[in-house]
Parts: sequence; structure tokens; C-alpha cells
Amino acid sequence: MSRDVNSESRIKDPVSSQGAMRPRGAAMMMNPQEKPVHFWVSFSRLVEYFSSDKLRIFLILLLVSLTVAASVGAPMFQSRAIDCVVDLDFNGLTVLLAAMCGLYLLSGIFMLLQSRITAALSRSVILRIRHELFCRVVHLPVRDTDAATRGDLISRMTNDTDNIDSVISSSFSSFLQCILMLVLTFAAMLWICWQLALISCIAIVLSFLITVTLTNLSRRFFVRRQAVLGELNSTVEETLTNYRTVTAYNLQSDAAVRFNRSSDELARCGMIAETVSSSMGPLMNMISNLIFLLVAVCGAWFSLKGLISVGGISAFFVYSRQFTRPVTEISMIYSQIQTALAGAERIFELMDKNEETSDGIDPGELKSASVEFRNVSFSYESGNPVLQDFSLKIDAGSKVALVGSTGSGKTTVINLLMRFYEPDSGEILINGRNIKDFSVHALRRRIGIVLQDTVLFSASVRENLIYADDTLTDDDIAEAAEFSGLDEFISNLPEGLDTMLTGSGCHLSDGQKQLVAICRAFLSSPDILILDEATSNVDTRTEKHIQDAMARLMDIGTCLVIAHRISTIQDADCIVVMEHGRMVETGSHAELLKKGGIYSRLYNIQFAGQST
Repeated sequence: MSRDVNSESRIKDPVSSQGAMRPRGAAMMMNPQEKPVHFWVSFSRLVEYFSSDKLRIFLILLLVSLTVAASVGAPMFQSRAIDCVVDLDFNGLTVLLAAMCGLYLLSGIFMLLQSRITAALSRSVILRIRHELFCRVVHLPVRDTDAATRGDLISRMTNDTDNIDSVISSSFSSFLQCILMLVLTFAAMLWICWQLALISCIAIVLSFLITVTLTNLSRRFFVRRQAVLGELNSTVEETLTNYRTVTAYNLQSDAAVRFNRSSDELARCGMIAETVSSSMGPLMNMISNLIFLLVAVCGAWFSLKGLISVGGISAFFVYSRQFTRPVTEISMIYSQIQTALAGAERIFELMDKNEETSDGIDPGELKSASVEFRNVSFSYESGNPVLQDFSLKIDAGSKVALVGSTGSGKTTVINLLMRFYEPDSGEILINGRNIKDFSVHALRRRIGIVLQDTVLFSASVRENLIYADDTLTDDDIAEAAEFSGLDEFISNLPEGLDTMLTGSGCHLSDGQKQLVAICRAFLSSPDILILDEATSNVDTRTEKHIQDAMARLMDIGTCLVIAHRISTIQDADCIVVMEHGRMVETGSHAELLKKGGIYSRLYNIQFAGQST
């Protein structure tokens, strides 16, 4: 049973891969953010996902501490070794050199283990986030998913989680290591010569100011580049998806102009961002060289005064470079953390939405179900009613057809019956009971729906057919295929039911895809059948065959049909003509023709071959 019904009041979704239409509403538009609005709230919620990985976090902290301790301790041995050479004391030189090499080796081993454990931690956390996020999305009310662009939802589940993954896997341990490196390195510098350590701080302040300035500047252009990249991807996707239409109207040049406009802006933003970002390296090298010069000049002077040894100066050279590097890295990592927390905030915003409740009773079998719309009013947007005081009674086992112009509210009737949306006022009854009393999931399991816009999945033909009930056997499928006229199509497939429908069946014709959808509806054994012009994409011979099959199915259940071609509904028990959300005419085909009203005019226009 398909679960995607388009609404009457709808606008084009520019991010959708197929130019899908959705109801008007407050869309959750994708706006790239530099910073989270609520930093500490998002941070604390994200930290909760680490609660089950305390052992890994402890090991990472331990390994980071050991790595930094080894990196800071090695120059100390180097300093003493140089002093031994200067003093011509070679007795302990071998031991000092061995200790120094051992510390550097241990530092490398600790970093390797740290990266492995951090990768495992990242995988574990992201797995939980993605699982929880996707489970929440698939249980959201249709109103919420219709109000969001498809690209935005995908971005939250992919790009935003990838940003968090990147920070955990690469920046988490690096940030801790940089902080610890700063503290221990500065302590070592103070231990060796506090005067020289204070002089080195001058360059550190310059390094910090330059890093912060360039990071903030480049981040703005990187954010702008991501926004333009999204526009470029949307242009490419839209052009390729609708390439036949573009070619039919000879608008290839216009498409190229749109692409080049976005591409040029992307290149401009990227060039500025990369230029500003890449300038940080040379500037940091300049500051590092400045520190080197200060340490060399001042160190020589202090050495002559007896404040520091030659080995101490050598260690200071190493420490000065270790001291400037974390400042730059911390600034860049902090920027990445802000971006990740901004993504986390968008993820949590989606997670905080209420799931669709399935409370209620099981309606049981509805084979002889009557359906009644009683004074129903509904609007997708406040102040723009789509249905106004709509009342309709569908007797059990009858076939009722809805006709009317686009925007008259036909599909909205289906949306409300399926409880994709809830009416603003009035009530919908099945067998005299309000459908709000029924479990949503139980209700939908008893309703079969076939849409004009066929939805297939990138899976085998068998998996598409048994989508509503995976316990069905091949015999059940064969019977339904013969019933719906799909048997010939299946027999011509290279692998029969096991043939894969790649690209959601993009290699099938519209008629073939519709036949699959109709057979799928048969296999769901619906008590109430909804047809949204289900034969609009098939030829006349196939249409006649499908109508004969559907007539047999309709004999055992209640059927609601949305019709655009009057030829498909002439045998309906009741035809309802809708206009501006109201029922303006009702009756059988013959009765409505005698009235000479809207239905009669539509009939005459269609059979006269004129465009409606």
C-alpha cells in the first residue's frame, strides 16, 4: 500500500529530486549556520550520546595524556644530552638518547592507538544518532514531512551527521591534545627559563589574534560556498531529472547560463575562502620564525648571563614550535565544533518533533464499511480553506467518484481519510465511528491506495509487490498479477519476479509502473480502495483490462475514486462534483448529464476532444 499522497494546495519543492509537489506551509528550509543558537544546550545533548562509551573515552584521555607527556618529555632529554656534549660528559649520553628515542616511539604508538579508539567511538555515537534520527523521521506525521523540503531532511541525516562524525573522529582527541600540550609545554618552558617563556608569549598573543581573525573571515566565505554549492547541485539535479522537458523547449542554453552563474559564484567564494584559509599557514610560519629568532637572540643573552644552558635553548626551540601549533589548531577545531553543534542543533530540532501517535482501537475488518464526511473543513494554511463544510456519505460497498478542477479539494479528501492530516472541524466516520478512535496504523492497513504518480522502490519486482505484506507467496503474487494484467509483464522480465527495479523503476514505462502499483494494491487485500486516476498512464486496451479487474475488486469493498477522465467513472454509484472545497453536484452519471451543470459541461468538453 502506498503511503504518499500529494495535497491539493501545493507548491514546487526546488530541492526535490523529482520536482515533487508538497502542501504549502512553513518549510524547514536549509540555512547553513556558522554557530549553534543554543551552544551549551546542543553540547550537553550531544554529550549524552557518549554515555555508553565511557571506557573508550577513558582510554582516549589516557592515551592523549601519555602522548603529550612523551612529546613534552623528549625535548627535556634532548636538552640534557646537548649539555652533556657541551660539558664533554659522555657517560650518560647513550642512556639519554635512548630515552629520547623511546619517548618519540611511544608517542607515535599512543597516537596510533588513540586514532583507532577514537574512530570506534565516532562510529558508535554516529550510529546511535542516525538510527534515532531516521526512526523519528519515518514516524513523523505527514504534515511535518510535507512542510519540509526533501533536501533539508536528507541534509540533516547526512551532512549534519557527517560533520559530527568528522569532529568526533578527528577533532575530539586533537582538541584535548592541544589543550594539554599548551599547558604542559608552557610549564616546561617556565621550568627551563621563565624569562624566556614570558618573551615567547608575545608571539603567542600575535598567533592567537591572527588565527581568530582569519578563521572568522574564512568561515563566512566557506558557509556562503556551501550555500552556493547547494544551489549548484539543485540546478544540476533539476536539469538532469527534467532533461526531456529542457530539451523539448530548447532551453539547454538557459540551463547552462543558470549553471554557470552558480558555478562562477561558487568559484569566487571558494577562491576567497581558500585564499584566506591558506594564508594562515605562511603567517603562522612567520610567527614561528619570529619566536625562533627571539628565542635565539634572548636565549644567547640569557646563556651568557647563566640563566639558561645551551641544551635549554635547544629544548626551547622545540617547545616554542609545540606552543604555537596548538593555538592555530584550537582555533580551527573550535570552528569545526561550532559547525558540528549547529548541525546537531538541526538534528535535535527534528528529533524533538512529536511522532505520529498510533493510539486507538483496531477497527477490525471493514469489508462492508460505510464512510461519512460530516461538516468537514480543512486548510493547509490558516486563512486559506481547502475544504469548507464538506459532507459526503459513502454507503458500504459502493463506488463513489470525485471530479472537479485542480485545487477543488479532491486529494485533500483522501489525505483526511488516510489521517495524513486532521480536519480543522467536523468529523470523518467509518461505520458510524470517528476515525480518530482508530489506531492510525491499523486503519491504513485496511485501506489500499493507488496514486496517479506511481511510487516504486529500488528493489526487486517481488519486494515491490509484497511491500504491504511480506508473508505473501509467489502463488498469491501470480493470482494478483493475472487479476491485474501484470502477468504478461512479469513473464517478459529477464529474471521474472527477481528482476531488480533500479532507480525506482526508471527504466519502466509509466503504464508498467502503474500496473505494478495496482497489483500491489490488490495484494494488500484492502477493505477500502482509493484510486487517484489509477489508469491515466495506460493505453486504452490496458485500461479496459484494468477496469474489468477493478470492477471485480470493487464488488467486495467500498471504493473512492478521484477521476480526471470521465470515461473511467461512468459506472460509479455516485459522482460528486467539487469546486472550491465544496460539493456542488452529486448523482449518477445519467442524472448529472440531465442536470446540464458543471459535470455535463466537463463531459461534453472531454468527449468533444477539447482541452480542459
